[in-house]
Amino acid sequence: MPNTTFKEYALQKAICKYIEMKYPHVLFLSDTVASVRLTPQQGARNKAIQKRDFSCPDLIILQPNDKFHGLMMELKVNSPYTKEGNLKKQSVEVKVAGKVVDKYDHLEEQDRALRKLRERGYWADFVWSIDDAMRIIDKYVGNLL
Repeated sequence: MPNTTFKEYALQKAICKYIEMKYPHVLFLSDTVASVRLTPQQGARNKAIQKRDFSCPDLIILQPNDKFHGLMMELKVNSPYTKEGNLKKQSVEVKVAGKVVDKYDHLEEQDRALRKLRERGYWADFVWSIDDAMRIIDKYVGNLL
């Protein structure tokens, strides 16, 4: 599988710039850890302060509208779905000192987090193009104005 970290970062940066330019009043957070290689010590510290079994989405708009508590986007450069509409597999191995200490499916973990957020009243979904992100943000923020 090709390394898409930089491409996802470029997409994330473009979306954040779009929000800042078009909706300067909108409060948002954007994940910075995903595109950074942490040292083992930094990784351990980050893991120690995160909610277990929850993967925070890449972009969070921190304002409710008339239907949702907030907007959460998990950004991808390609669709996370197969042609049939099923979630693709993205296996990850966590290694410490060259030894595998954990294995999980990254997309499944992210999908589970998005489902939990939707159950709690958030608009939460995967987004894999700048055009879709802008359309969703415009629709969401349009309900704030």
